[in-house]
Amino acid sequence: MPHLNKVGTAVSEGDDADLAARSSLSRLRTALTVFFALDGFMFAGWVVRIPAIKDQTGASESDLGLALLGVSAGAVVTMVFTGRLCQRFGSHPVTVVSAVLLSLSIVLPPQAHSAPALGLVLLVFGAAYGSLNVSMNSAAVDLVAALRRPVISSFHAAFSLGGMVGAGLGGLVAGGLSPTVHLLLLTGVGLLVTAVTGPVLLRQRAPVPVPVSVSGPGAEASVAHTAHEHRRGTRRVVLLFGVIALCTAYGEGAMADWSALHLTEDLDASPGLAAAGYSLFALAMTAGRLSGTVLLERLGQNRALVLGGLTAALGMLLGALAPTAWAALTGFAVAGLGLANIFPVAVGRAGALAGPGGVATASTLGYGGMLLGPPAIGFLADWFSLPLALTTVALLAAAAAVIAHAARHVSAEPADRPTRQQA
Repeated sequence: MPHLNKVGTAVSEGDDADLAARSSLSRLRTALTVFFALDGFMFAGWVVRIPAIKDQTGASESDLGLALLGVSAGAVVTMVFTGRLCQRFGSHPVTVVSAVLLSLSIVLPPQAHSAPALGLVLLVFGAAYGSLNVSMNSAAVDLVAALRRPVISSFHAAFSLGGMVGAGLGGLVAGGLSPTVHLLLLTGVGLLVTAVTGPVLLRQRAPVPVPVSVSGPGAEASVAHTAHEHRRGTRRVVLLFGVIALCTAYGEGAMADWSALHLTEDLDASPGLAAAGYSLFALAMTAGRLSGTVLLERLGQNRALVLGGLTAALGMLLGALAPTAWAALTGFAVAGLGLANIFPVAVGRAGALAGPGGVATASTLGYGGMLLGPPAIGFLADWFSLPLALTTVALLAAAAAVIAHAARHVSAEPADRPTRQQA
């Protein structure tokens, strides 16, 4: 009987430990979801005030375009270094600090009264934005590995939902509040959310996946050799996933800037119907991300990447070449569904292979694609036509599917993680 009691106690203690671990991971997932939503909310709040800040600075369209490059330049430069910061200090503290910096820097643009000054403060804002994107994605990659479920898309769905809420609220208050007051309120919201949610990240280290057990004579040497061979190919594979992210982010940037113009000028859509083009695309992308976990569990990450790329390619071909506005809107929605999970999965797999550095590389390339899309479409539209220019989105989506198929045998588990030797 004493023996049975001891067994029962051990089992009970094991169940309690497992329950505590699951509860801890659940709290981490909730906290990270909040940070993703906050990121989208803050960025959208800034975007809707760009017209008012343009009037305030007296900038021309070309001057404003140059100033807005400050966001991109600050983000890209910071993304390169944030991966190293996450490796040294941990992704959780860097996420919290970056959220604070983003909240404080969002109030700077309304203080600028010239285009050069606006460009300088947007460098700071972009740096905080890029840092938060890399750090919270790094934290999400670690959590996905610990949960052993492909929930990476759910975080990006939170970002999309946060952006939709931020844009909607920003549009409602734009007529009654100055940019300074509006963005100062966003600073307060950001700091409050970080103060409430940040301690959850700061109290807990990033979860570490269970290492693979290796035993037997020569196991240590075998593991070292395998790790060395893995490191040689990791960088190349991470770059492949970064290119996948670039190909799909190119489409997001192009849709944001050119979909309404295509519907208006090429298909004679009304202004209201033209404005619905990107909204429908964004809604479809959000819906795709919300269902991403189930999709990834059923299809697997590689099949989801290939299918998503092909779906987006077909959707954009319809959207670009359709003879009517309603057919083009259908194509945009299909493209949004196809692109929804490609960027999150590509960044997640790069992070699984190379840690925060992999997330930084893939995110930087992806963000570069978002920057490349709008001007590339513009140049091609001048040389040929806008419908033909938009077909490049379909071509790159198809290229992402081909690259994903080529990388289908790459494991999401890095071979150089610490291993545990058993006697």
